[in-house]
Amino acid sequence: MEYSNDEIMVCAAAREIKDGDRILVGIGMPHVAALLAKSMHAPNACILFECGVFDSLPVDPSVGAADPRAWFRAPKFDGFLGVIGQIVHSGRLDCGVLGALEVDQYGNMNSTQVTINGKLRHFNGSGGANDIATLGKSTIVVTKHDKRKLKESIEYITSPGFLEGGSSRAAAGVKGGGVSRVVTDKAIFGIDETTKRLKLLSIHPGNTPQDIIDNTGFAVDVAGVPETAPPAAEELRMIREVIDPDHIHLH
Repeated sequence: MEYSNDEIMVCAAAREIKDGDRILVGIGMPHVAALLAKSMHAPNACILFECGVFDSLPVDPSVGAADPRAWFRAPKFDGFLGVIGQIVHSGRLDCGVLGALEVDQYGNMNSTQVTINGKLRHFNGSGGANDIATLGKSTIVVTKHDKRKLKESIEYITSPGFLEGGSSRAAAGVKGGGVSRVVTDKAIFGIDETTKRLKLLSIHPGNTPQDIIDNTGFAVDVAGVPETAPPAAEELRMIREVIDPDHIHLH
């Protein structure tokens, strides 16, 4: 079956979520990935919003965490402190799914500021993303794949990955497990256990190793890297018919 770049990104991210995980997401692609995981292989996962909504099961796509459609069938609302304070800061968050403006070779994320044509542009910044990346047991990053986004270094670290690599995260006293995956529209990256640098795990169908080299802002080893499994028919059906039928979040 044919599928879009957004659809393979969401499917790849969803497959990283485990049954029983407490997952903190934002609205958009991260939420679609979490809902897909819950519908396919992780029925006991608990989806959280930082505003305090626990495990809602919406029937209509929402446009923000403050959109009541995102809260439908939630068994619990506990406020910001209930999620960020009692789940994240107690070390009980299994997985966060985050987007980012930029990601560097060590998984550090910038969502605060970028320089475009010599002009500094400010964005919304962290929200709860710093808490998630700092304290969560694992973090999945979802972002488009080009040299402007996947960079050797970034000008501002909004949410930490592995800082300067190696043991630098632990030496800085950052408690959580760090970035586990970076999922793009071309590939999936994991983390090298020694250097803590992004390591290419698979290349999405329709992309070549040279595509990855040309569109990544740091050196990447493409030798012998396998192809990502394409979306299954049932994954695509769930996305298109149930989770995002009006293409609000995916294209």
